[in-house]
Amino acid sequence: MDSVFKKIFIVISVSILLISISGCSVEKADKNKQSDLEFTVVKDEVIPKELKRSIEEKQESEFKLTYTEGEYLYIAIGYGEQETSGYSIQVNELYTTSNAIYLDTTLLGPKKDETVHETLTYPYLVLKTEYLDKKVIFL
Repeated sequence: MDSVFKKIFIVISVSILLISISGCSVEKADKNKQSDLEFTVVKDEVIPKELKRSIEEKQESEFKLTYTEGEYLYIAIGYGEQETSGYSIQVNELYTTSNAIYLDTTLLGPKKDETVHETLTYPYLVLKTEYLDKKVIFL
């Protein structure tokens, strides 16, 4: 019985050693802005078909998507189902750091003097910018 515990102890010790040696690393997100990114807001009719299909599948809930086509990166954000018309999305910032692209947006509700329709809407925004080999972080 004593040798069984000894074998279990050795297996556990070796496992712990291998896990600690394997070097799991976590890359810290650098939030220090290097530069603002230029972008264009993409009109609905020119959104790439594959991206458009993904947006339509996800539009009832909030979503965050990226899509690459050639030398361009498309960044899409949606705010899910809203009870009325009149919503818009404001881009507060789109910038790059040493290891990421950051996007900060705000959903704006209907203006007080605006006529709204009691209909379900799904506000979303698609931005087009130069492709950079960096992850996108939505703030």
